[in-house]
Amino acid sequence: VNIRMTQAAAGVARRCCGALMAVALLGQPQHVHAEVMLYPTRVVLSGRIRSAQIELVNRSALVQTFRISLVDRQMTDTGEIVAASGEGEDLRSAQRLLVYTPRQVTLAPGQTQTIRVSARKPAELAEGEYRSHLQFDRIATNDVEEQEDLPSSAAAGQVAVALQTLVGASIPVIVRHGKTDSSATLESLRLRGSEDPARTTLQFVLRRQGNQSVYGDLIAWLQRPGRPAVEVGRMNGVAVYVPNTSRQVTLGTTLAADLPASSGVVRVQFRERPEVGGRVLAEAELNLR
Repeated sequence: VNIRMTQAAAGVARRCCGALMAVALLGQPQHVHAEVMLYPTRVVLSGRIRSAQIELVNRSALVQTFRISLVDRQMTDTGEIVAASGEGEDLRSAQRLLVYTPRQVTLAPGQTQTIRVSARKPAELAEGEYRSHLQFDRIATNDVEEQEDLPSSAAAGQVAVALQTLVGASIPVIVRHGKTDSSATLESLRLRGSEDPARTTLQFVLRRQGNQSVYGDLIAWLQRPGRPAVEVGRMNGVAVYVPNTSRQVTLGTTLAADLPASSGVVRVQFRERPEVGGRVLAEAELNLR
């Protein structure tokens, strides 16, 4: 006989599953679910820009419910976003500066919800950049159509458990106050092997200076004598967040592992995102000779 979990047991399983999936997806803030999308994937409140809107879109065929909250995250030296362990000045949390609405939403298939977030800066606020993350946690429902099918061939007396997959994701919300600026450099470029034995990776350090984060795209070109430059690698949406001062980067390329010594120069640029101008923030070259 197939038996579904009791309500209490189901609640425990859902909470555990939700927590695990939320942790698993912290590094992928732009996607709450394959068919539930967030836009934009980051928010910056600076100068006269004190408020912003985030669109949560349910592109699935099911009703989805999300609880929204503010949390603090920190970046590791390899760029991974993890739960914050620091506090105080080192953390530079924006939680006390941010107001948002709504706190929970239920979306029918195809429906979009606007989440509004604004900054309220106290008079004594110190100059600089503050950051927290807007967290979206999917809440389980009791809808039968959302549950996985129970095994039809279960033996007599076997207990079959139906679990819903819960997901969580977060996007950074940055508040800048007073005079802030930043600059970036690319350092210690080198070629190394990759998971594909026929290809190489570019490894280097993206270093940040100043009192605000840097954010942009990394693009690598191969320049051979007498030939036009060819793009050989790209990584979009790369950040170094305050208070981190550097990040170790491994950039996959299309460069062959047996590249001859006379193949020219690899040039790497760190550029602003195209929607804000595409300005070059940092540049470095690796001579392959």
